[in-house]
Amino acid sequence: MTRLDLLASCAFSVALLSGTAAAQDLQDRPVPPPAPEVATDPAPGAADDQVNFSAGTLEYDYEGDVVTATGDVRMFRSGQRLRADKVVWDRKTGKVVATGNIAVTNPEGDTAYGDSIELTDSLKDGLVDNMLVVLERGGRLAADRGTRFEDGTISLERAAYTACSVVDSDGCPKEPTWKVTAVKVTYRPDRERVYYTGGQVHLFGLPSIPLPKFSHPIGEGTASGLLTPNVRYDRVNGFEVATPYLFRLAPNRKLTVTPHVYSAVLPMLETNYEHLNELGAFSITGFGTVSRRSDDLSSGFTSSTEQAFRGYLDGVGRFQLDENWSLSGSLRLATDRTFLRRYDISKADRLRTTFALERIDQNSYFSLAGWATQTLRVGERQGLQPVALPELDYRRRVSEGLLGGTLQFQLNTLALGRKAGQDTQRAFASARWDLRRLTNWGQEVTFTAFARADAYNTNDTAATNIASYRGIEGFQSRGIGSVAVDVRWPFVGAFLSGTQRITPRLQIVASPKIENLELPNEDARAIDLEDSNLFALNRFAGYDRWEDSSRATYGIEYNLDLPGLSIATNIGQSYRLNNRATILPSGTGLSDRFSDIVGRTNIRFRDFLSLTHRYRLDKDGLAVRRNEIDATVGSRDTYLLVGYLRLNRDIDELEDLQDREEIRVGGRVQFARFWSAFASGLIDLTDRTDDVFSLSDGFDPIRHRLGVQYEDDCLTLGVTWRQDYRTTGDARRGSSFLLTLAFKNLGR
Repeated sequence: MTRLDLLASCAFSVALLSGTAAAQDLQDRPVPPPAPEVATDPAPGAADDQVNFSAGTLEYDYEGDVVTATGDVRMFRSGQRLRADKVVWDRKTGKVVATGNIAVTNPEGDTAYGDSIELTDSLKDGLVDNMLVVLERGGRLAADRGTRFEDGTISLERAAYTACSVVDSDGCPKEPTWKVTAVKVTYRPDRERVYYTGGQVHLFGLPSIPLPKFSHPIGEGTASGLLTPNVRYDRVNGFEVATPYLFRLAPNRKLTVTPHVYSAVLPMLETNYEHLNELGAFSITGFGTVSRRSDDLSSGFTSSTEQAFRGYLDGVGRFQLDENWSLSGSLRLATDRTFLRRYDISKADRLRTTFALERIDQNSYFSLAGWATQTLRVGERQGLQPVALPELDYRRRVSEGLLGGTLQFQLNTLALGRKAGQDTQRAFASARWDLRRLTNWGQEVTFTAFARADAYNTNDTAATNIASYRGIEGFQSRGIGSVAVDVRWPFVGAFLSGTQRITPRLQIVASPKIENLELPNEDARAIDLEDSNLFALNRFAGYDRWEDSSRATYGIEYNLDLPGLSIATNIGQSYRLNNRATILPSGTGLSDRFSDIVGRTNIRFRDFLSLTHRYRLDKDGLAVRRNEIDATVGSRDTYLLVGYLRLNRDIDELEDLQDREEIRVGGRVQFARFWSAFASGLIDLTDRTDDVFSLSDGFDPIRHRLGVQYEDDCLTLGVTWRQDYRTTGDARRGSSFLLTLAFKNLGR
């Protein structure tokens, strides 16, 4: 009765599909697959492949040795299961003919349905009329007539295959988003693959792509073959068609070769090799082509050269050698500065090649690392980019050490070399002691003591343009010491239907005068006061500079947790306890005795709203020196992303601390069940009042993207328009269009 009611409610859908030929009826049949046989102890002397039989009515012809069963007939043999309304079994010939609501399931879980089935008594092979096969690994096959062989191979005549759902959200029959029809289809379970002869792809019920002969894998495995092509257009390269071909070299190794064919320039070849073993995995990708190079960026991007090879290597790998030791690395190299942007591979402005050998256990860390940087920025000299070979870092933690506190020791060495710039070698040894205690009144008190000894050697310091970064040529040494006490006093209580927590915090740090400018500054250049480093022992980012002032830092944290709503905010400031001259430049928020005021607010309302606001206010007039907002509003299907950043610090003498203003927007709107539109954009709002070197007029779009996409359980179809507004060499401004068409579960 339930099924009759469902069919009645789906009458319109059934009428729409009534024209579909029975040869390609992919809809579910009105019969469940036969349930597995209940395990029982075999009778003494019984064969493993004996046939177990059950039925409502059973007749036996003694003369013909024919068994006729009717009424919900079930047969089981060696994992093969059959269900039908009527079964006639000729025991002399072993022929089994089943009719009415038939379903046959093999041990792998594949189920075949049909109007009539002629099998052998092994239930493994035979002929099926109006056949439907539902595969355990996903997908279904339907045919006018099918042959099922003993090894599990299924051969179908005038057949169809789909991996899509054949019912809608209401359970009514629907045409699958895509299906493949063919004169002949063969399913090979041993290879987990389907083969087609005279095939054609139907998209949204309409015939589209003819495929005379092809095959694809079934299930989760990977097999050799063509992957989904990409189609793109831009004004520099013209139309682009990229057709990847995957070579399955072994279960743990594969090679993908992708020719990129363009209408306006020579083709490009992309290859990707991936390897997985018991220790880890690595992947390496290479691009190569021949075109004109325009990396003489000082000539206004009008220079041209003869045709030359251009390419890019991108590799990454990680290996876990044992429980503690690991080896990782990356390789990123390009032949010139504009190749990646020209062929829309990456927008990166620097490429880093790295390696790291690490050992990690519960209380220690060791690293032997190195890296090299290739700049892709306009106007930067490659000879000034550092190469680090090597960096050694060792840390050891001793719990319950001196006076019950935690001791941490660190040894570090680093060698930086530049082809046309300053060379620096550094080594230091440090020790830090932390003791955390809770008072009877609930205060959390942390005592800290820190000491470090440094040794530096520098050469060619005149090659560094900014004097405060150079240091003194030759060998220099330095000693660092600092002590601190940090007190937090949380007050927790009920509020409305939730909990609120108010936590005042006070930190006192004392540090003697320390030699800073005599030493080079390689890793502590981009200093900026914010909530994340307000209570740090050293508010410089790296090791080369140390904040040598005694100070008091104070602030307050507030947390509110309600059902569906959480708010966390903090605000703070510091005061320098002495009037010693500081090395911190004006505009960083730390140059005067009172620092600027910094804070952060996080708001989250269910899964609908997420907002983070970071800010820095000038201590004198409360002018906003840093204003950063990141917000997400909406659901998973329809949402809006907004990011805004304004840095108004007025630091003109340091290249790493320039002011800027920008806004980032993005979003997606689902306007139908499977249809959505999306857009994103990046706009530079910087002008000469923010940065005297800026070429922006205060509203300078960088790029935007706009597209529409259809996506359901088995198909992704979309088109994207992207506009770039800046020209860099031969990576010129203009529009590009990308067509996306991916048949899910049709190969991998």
